[in-house]
Amino acid sequence: MAYSYEPHYFEDFEEGKEFQSVGRTVTEADFMMHSALSGDWTELHTNSEYAEDTQFGQRIAHGPMTFVQSTGFVYRSGIVERTAIAFLGMNYMDLPNPVFIGDTLSQTMVVSERKDLGSRDDAGLVVLEIEMTKQDGTVVLEGDMKFLIKTKSAEE
Repeated sequence: MAYSYEPHYFEDFEEGKEFQSVGRTVTEADFMMHSALSGDWTELHTNSEYAEDTQFGQRIAHGPMTFVQSTGFVYRSGIVERTAIAFLGMNYMDLPNPVFIGDTLSQTMVVSERKDLGSRDDAGLVVLEIEMTKQDGTVVLEGDMKFLIKTKSAEE
């Protein structure tokens, strides 16, 4: 089921709180746009004839494209809309299974850490544990995302 959430300030994120993204079907256009933007025209992603003879039997999504889809799910959920100051990176990211054209992706986001930075009173650190799955439940991305999120007092 697709969900949309209100923007969350630092104080609104509670460890263990879970959010669910909408779903999105990966298309041929996604593959081509990612290749054009990144300059990565590797045949495994862009040449059907070549990809047929690989262990995957067809073209697979670029790993970075899968990551970009994941960040899009976070922002599209609404939870960091106008409250995220910065994406600070990841402690880890795994891509255990391939994504194909026609797969429908969605993800679960769980607050794993909320940390007052002490050095600033306008924002704090929020870490989201991410699990992106395909329509059949196969995990295609696991990781965490670190954000600098505004405090409510920063808006006053």
